[in-house]
Amino acid sequence: MSAMYGLDTNVLVRYIVQDEPRQSRAATEFIERHLTVEKPGYINAVVLCELVWVLKRAYHYDKPLLSAIIQQILNTKELIIEHADRARQALDFYRHGEADFSDYYIAAINRSVGCRKTVTFDKLAATHSEFRLIGT
Repeated sequence: MSAMYGLDTNVLVRYIVQDEPRQSRAATEFIERHLTVEKPGYINAVVLCELVWVLKRAYHYDKPLLSAIIQQILNTKELIIEHADRARQALDFYRHGEADFSDYYIAAINRSVGCRKTVTFDKLAATHSEFRLIGT
């Protein structure tokens, strides 16, 4: 049986934003009491992408702040990130590119399993070499 706890997006949002007192307190207490190097929290790729999306859309966080949050998550020893190396690549591309973090994360994961390109209709994503724009 795994010693890890999986973290949902809403728990991370409450921990980071601290905007809803009861849930923020519960998220903070859980994360700070229960997550250790020996018993880390697990953040899957979907949760990491959702987190960035929610912080950008609902809380209007800008790219430098989002990049710093992603970097902090990746550096936290009490957290394990699915496809962490791909998340780091995506973060590097995101810092300098026009597309969303999730686009770069998708492309990095796809490349790691042998995909030549990731096809898309997203013109911003297609400005990066990992993508191929179709249907235009």
